[in-house]
Amino acid sequence: MTTAKRLFIQAGSTDAVDPALVRAAAEIIRQGGVVVCPTSGLYGLAADPFQPAAVQRIFEIKGRPAHMPLLVLIHDRHMLPRLTTAVPPVAKRLMHRFWPGGLTLILPAHPDLPAPLTGGGATVGIRLTAHPVARALAKAAGGVITGTSANPSGKAGCSRIDNLDGTVAAAVDLILDAGALAGGPGSSVVDCTATPPQVLREGAVRTANLTPLINEQPVDNSG
Repeated sequence: MTTAKRLFIQAGSTDAVDPALVRAAAEIIRQGGVVVCPTSGLYGLAADPFQPAAVQRIFEIKGRPAHMPLLVLIHDRHMLPRLTTAVPPVAKRLMHRFWPGGLTLILPAHPDLPAPLTGGGATVGIRLTAHPVARALAKAAGGVITGTSANPSGKAGCSRIDNLDGTVAAAVDLILDAGALAGGPGSSVVDCTATPPQVLREGAVRTANLTPLINEQPVDNSG
């Protein structure tokens, strides 16, 4: 079984990320390709979320049901207007406290986003990634990439490329190997479109740390 080209990249800090490798991976993404890259604790599948064919490839690689949306990783908050139509106050509070990091926020999807990305729904999951490789790759690829885990749907993700599922390795265009990652749970997920906002999944950020910010009442300065 033929596997994608595998490139080893130093990932100790942003300064240690090889810019030539990042540019090569970003070019593949811009051309509609799919790249395995580190996304904090686990490896993920990076593609251009604005290219429906690239998004569809991820669903095929993972064997993922079409109704299940993909989250996206951003380089910085300036990408938010391209992805969402509204950032409510609770989302801003959570971003200020936990971004970059292991928190995905569900926000109203921008109408320009391809339907496959959102599973045909009206929301999108967004995370400002903390991993230097993923963040550099998102920046080089236009500011945003998909960030779903690099594993067949329903199976465990991998924190080492040596444990990457063979069918995934054979189907992608490039693998960025940043060594052993931290593993552990995925990101926590908060639906900021619900009233009140809901913690859909507890992951890297504990619910006990999210709840005070979710329940915080805005200060009325009108008087």
